Amino acid sequence: MANIFSSLKNAYNLFKHVDFDKLEALSKKVDLPKMVETISGLDDKQIQGMMKMMGGSGKKKELPPIEGDFYRLGDEALKDEDRELQLKVRAFLEKEVKPIVNHYWNKAEFPFEIIPKLAELNICGLTYQGYGCPGKSNLMEGILAMEMARIDTSISTFFGVQSGLAMGSIYLCGSEEQKQQWLPLMQQFKIIGAFGLTEPEVGSAAAGGLTTTCKKINDKWVLNGQKKWIGNATFADILIIWARDEESNEVKGFIVKKDNPGFAVEKMQDKMALRIVQNGIITLTNCEVDEADRLQNANSFKDTAKVLQMTRAGVAWQAVGCARGAYENALEYTRTRKQFGKPIASFQLIQNHLVEMLSNLTAMQTLCFRLSQLQDQGLLKDEHASLAKVFCSLRTRDVVSKAREVMGGNGILLEYNVARFVADAEAIYSYEGTKEINTLIVGRAITGFSAFV
Repeated sequence: MANIFSSLKNAYNLFKHVDFDKLEALSKKVDLPKMVETISGLDDKQIQGMMKMMGGSGKKKELPPIEGDFYRLGDEALKDEDRELQLKVRAFLEKEVKPIVNHYWNKAEFPFEIIPKLAELNICGLTYQGYGCPGKSNLMEGILAMEMARIDTSISTFFGVQSGLAMGSIYLCGSEEQKQQWLPLMQQFKIIGAFGLTEPEVGSAAAGGLTTTCKKINDKWVLNGQKKWIGNATFADILIIWARDEESNEVKGFIVKKDNPGFAVEKMQDKMALRIVQNGIITLTNCEVDEADRLQNANSFKDTAKVLQMTRAGVAWQAVGCARGAYENALEYTRTRKQFGKPIASFQLIQNHLVEMLSNLTAMQTLCFRLSQLQDQGLLKDEHASLAKVFCSLRTRDVVSKAREVMGGNGILLEYNVARFVADAEAIYSYEGTKEINTLIVGRAITGFSAFV
């Protein structure tokens, strides 16, 4: 009798969980008795495999966190207060920038509303001593450049122009009076700066071929020429303009105000990359600049190169951020996108792409960490920064390409947050020195022979 009641109880529990409408519909498609017989003949291991394939374990799979810093370099290298600052900047970017960035990128417009919020972070001029600047390490600056580029490379570029190229020119080449006048205001984003070196016909040959000229007439300098690809140019308050002295043939630097007579700027249109960055073509027509606005310690291109060496390391970090953003978005996508009844992240070919992406990303990170350590130790040389720029910009191209590949057709849609990285990687590949020029810098250092023409 007990066995009968037990069987009835089991049957009752079974029937409670059976959807008879679905069972009837299934009976019209398959031979149910034969299916039951076949399944009942499977061993435990086979049944477990079948249930796993059907997602019938009843437990939600707990996935590992999405983390582009696979070797935990940030955890090991940063002090607690710097780690806190990194996470504060990351939270700002996730909350304030990520939700709006696709809109502005698509429109090729700049989100001016974020500038006051950036100022509140107190990270501009991060490595400079004095003038209201935080005075932190170059490693910290590189990590923050990576954090910005991880969300959007355009915002990282805007910040790099302001904090690195423009402020750096004054910090490294300006007089004490010029530093006192401009750096505190720029640190607070009350004054926006730009950096004018590249010209329509002169990019890599800037060291000896600038066509923009300067000529001293009494107590003023007269500048003539054009600059191209100048980030922030359309809305900058001051612009660092580099020009060749007609008398000495040496390169000099000037702080040119946007309302200087003879200064004009036109926004560049139809870019396929860094669309949020407002690049301009600057025309200088007998533009008069006071002697007081000449960078007093910029007397040759060697002084210009000091600024470029410092900021080139930052561009290598930007490449890391661009690659990391693409990798993390692609990884998240593959864990939620399903094909053939399961996430595509479970496919061998997809995992191969993801691991190759992570390998490149981790190699880039470790290289840049060491680069920043050399910078903090005062050991950074041109060839160190150039090697990082060459390697990271190349590997970033590989990473964003595979990120777009694992996402299929959705990889070219802005809403999936990878298409921007694919396009912006092309700009990183070229600016702050092309692969070829940086290669020759490293080649000269390791062989002892210059291959520059």
